[in-house]
Amino acid sequence: MFASVTMLLLNVIVSAFVLVGIRDEVADIRAHDLSVVSVRVLIMIKQQRLPQVLEPAGTDGIQVIDQTGLPVAWTPSLAGQPRLTTALPGRTQANDTGTLCNLPAFPGECKIVVTVTAYQPEGEWLVYAFGPAVPWYVSPQTVLFQLGVSVALIGLTWFGVSRIVAKTLAPVGSITRKLAEISAGGGGLRVPVPDTEDEIRELAETSNQTLERLEGALTGLQEAMERQRRFATDASHDLRSPITAMRTQVEDALLYPEDADWEETGRKVLASLDRLQAIVNDLLTLSKLDAGAPDERAPIDLGELVAAETARPRSKEVVTTLQTGVVVTGDRLQLARLLTNLLDNAERHAERKIIVTVRRQGDEAVLEVVDDGAGIAPEQREFVFQRFTRLDAARNRDAGGTGLGLPIAREIATAHLGTLTIEDSDVGARFVLRLPILED
Repeated sequence: MFASVTMLLLNVIVSAFVLVGIRDEVADIRAHDLSVVSVRVLIMIKQQRLPQVLEPAGTDGIQVIDQTGLPVAWTPSLAGQPRLTTALPGRTQANDTGTLCNLPAFPGECKIVVTVTAYQPEGEWLVYAFGPAVPWYVSPQTVLFQLGVSVALIGLTWFGVSRIVAKTLAPVGSITRKLAEISAGGGGLRVPVPDTEDEIRELAETSNQTLERLEGALTGLQEAMERQRRFATDASHDLRSPITAMRTQVEDALLYPEDADWEETGRKVLASLDRLQAIVNDLLTLSKLDAGAPDERAPIDLGELVAAETARPRSKEVVTTLQTGVVVTGDRLQLARLLTNLLDNAERHAERKIIVTVRRQGDEAVLEVVDDGAGIAPEQREFVFQRFTRLDAARNRDAGGTGLGLPIAREIATAHLGTLTIEDSDVGARFVLRLPILED
């Protein structure tokens, strides 16, 4: 009974949030549809082919107001009506959306109103489009659906809890054997052990042993799930940014097509596409590294690899000090990607010079990339290796970065049984890669 009441309260709360979300979404869709119709009328105004009587086009009414504040065009439903509202648009907005009630043409009703401003030589014209407001319950079908889902969940909860309780109170010895066989779970919880010498005590002791074994595994799983959640959130945000930029650029151009610089718009959209492609490519690289994709390992002279990669022209001077015979085992393409990511990062932050050093230190091959920029504070040195992380300075100097270059570099280093860290430096940032040396 308690579980059913809890499920009922939970359903009421969740249903309320869902209903609000659905209502807002439907209202946004209707406002968008009205905006599309308003823009079509605006284009008629710009092209000087606005008729006095307009087609409703799925709206409850359209009214066009000239610079004097008088209606000059309308749909049949608003014929002979004075200007219906002056509440929209706001003083600082050319285009606006709102919900208004008890308008002269719609007494006792609430309407979604979309206003678009047309700038004419003689002054500003306004296009008003009216549509039905969305009621709090959205529609009877929505309420009935949520009610049906709630009833079903409450019924399933009552039935499931009843069965679980009945089964749990079955033979204690059977439950003890089942708990002893568990090989995953945990989480730091323990059950109280009673003083009585019976099956319940044995069950409690076995449960605690099982939870102790599984605590570490569950902690690791929770951390992995949290990292995956953050990664998905950040990825969706970074992917949404160039898509939103492209949509805004195209919509702005379509709003005033005769005034738009289509060549400039094309360049901006292409830049957004380049950024989107860079993010997707980096995501695919990370996905392959996470999945342990097979690579082609072979002996590689680290000095020769660095010499080849640093030969390409860059905007900052690159100075190299390369020890010969520093050989490691690895995938040449992956190690080249690691070095390129470090050089790209250094190039963005260096003032004039980048210093690349390769040397052997004991049984390790050491590669250092140092820039003469502002450097990275000690408390942020691990932070920069998190996915989709860019410090404020990086965002200001490189708005197009993906925030995945350094995480990819560290993943490659880890895959090669090495480490990539940021160490102290007299000037700028000093990235240090350490890999096992290939012994002769």
